Amino acid sequence: MDEDIKKLQDAIDESNYIVFFGGAGVSTESGIPDFRSQDGLYSQKYKYPPETIVSHSFFMNKTEDFYEFYKDKMLITDAKPNAAHKKLAEMEQKGKLKAVITQNIDGLHQAAGSKEVLELHGSTLRNYCMKCGKTFSSTDDDVHAGVKYILNSDGVPRCDKCGGIIRPDVVLYEEGLDSDVISRSIKHISKADMLIIGGTSLVVYPAAGFIDYFRGKHLAVINMSPTARDVSADILVTKKIGEVFSQIVV
Repeated sequence: MDEDIKKLQDAIDESNYIVFFGGAGVSTESGIPDFRSQDGLYSQKYKYPPETIVSHSFFMNKTEDFYEFYKDKMLITDAKPNAAHKKLAEMEQKGKLKAVITQNIDGLHQAAGSKEVLELHGSTLRNYCMKCGKTFSSTDDDVHAGVKYILNSDGVPRCDKCGGIIRPDVVLYEEGLDSDVISRSIKHISKADMLIIGGTSLVVYPAAGFIDYFRGKHLAVINMSPTARDVSADILVTKKIGEVFSQIVV
């Protein structure tokens, strides 16, 4: 075991209220593309910039163009939890980890078995009619039922009850985060004796600002590229997060 991973293991062993704050890098090993890496969605060429497409105003004004991109690049039904998702779920089951706070919208933490998952930016698995409010989400038989409804629709997905436009329950640019999710996230971070930041560049605000509420003993950063919190972290691991967590024992 590398020295940096051993330091991470030792800190986990002595901590009792661990909170994990994660981003796109947690899911890239499951085959879900991130946004900001060299091969990420923001580096690819489209008719409109991706950050413009996933904005509230674009969704409202160019809904068909939004869904063309959204269906093509943001809906993935065959991704499976990787070693990081699974280890975090195991840490929660053992009572070590109290919450996963994620910027991801793929539902993989829940698929791995995590219960206390705070989704800052919503989830592609939840969808609703903007007119009548009918939900198009997971069913007992298929977690991707809502996603498949959208993927199988022609053009803009519409409600089979009233014909209204369906939108994903995700936070688009220009939209605010859910106040309850914010308060619960801050509460967990402020109570944590260890905060693990993983797979995120910490450039998306206000989410990245939640880290300021941490007052615990151990701050660990696991990311392939530098982050703004590296200087304040007592544990810094620049390796793939799945490879790191596959070596952790709880």
